[in-house]
Amino acid sequence: MALPKLKTSEYILTLPSTQEEIKFRPFLVREQKILMIAQESGDEKEIAVAMSTMVSNCTFGVLDSDTYPMFDIEYVFLQLRSKSAGAKVKLNVICPDDNVTMVQVEVDLDEINVQMTLEHTQEIVITEDIKVNLRYPRLKDLNELNVIDGGDFEQAINLLHTCVESVVSGEETIHRVDMTKDEIVEFIDSFNIEQLENMMKFFETMPKLRHVIDVTNPTTKVKGEVLLEGLESFLE
Repeated sequence: MALPKLKTSEYILTLPSTQEEIKFRPFLVREQKILMIAQESGDEKEIAVAMSTMVSNCTFGVLDSDTYPMFDIEYVFLQLRSKSAGAKVKLNVICPDDNVTMVQVEVDLDEINVQMTLEHTQEIVITEDIKVNLRYPRLKDLNELNVIDGGDFEQAINLLHTCVESVVSGEETIHRVDMTKDEIVEFIDSFNIEQLENMMKFFETMPKLRHVIDVTNPTTKVKGEVLLEGLESFLE
């Protein structure tokens, strides 16, 4: 006699980048095993692949980490974690008044949203006649960076090369498909420091999982706020 098939609950979430509603289910034992094996390996690329597989499986193949922004994937993963293992998580944070004392706080994952700063823009003004349009990083982009040797600055520059979507020069718009990698590298290498910093602000201000929590230092009794950013900040 065949074993019974278990029914899995389905939920709906709103995707931050497009505001479209998609269905998802909690992750099951088979997905949990994939993630645990990847985490035990300590390999960032394996962990990213496992997360991508889980998100795709649990959204019934709708969400492709190669085409959707990283912040979408992180948000969906957090929703999966909430519905699969509970919304309440306990995190250790450092009190901002002395930057030493660590306290434990409880965070509700259902309250975490993707936010961006007010000054954020995808169109970066380089000169009066030249503008660069950037796209948001994807999980695939970060995986490719992990196999490139280099420091943080070099990694950031490589990510910038990858995210150039188009360049507007006067009346002409040059699209990514019409650029070579060498041309992009040469173009960005010609920036002055101020122009490069304006480009890098795109990554600093772009949509991310962001949440502010109130903490009280048990030693000094001083109250303060701690900003949590990025998926890793919300995982135990």
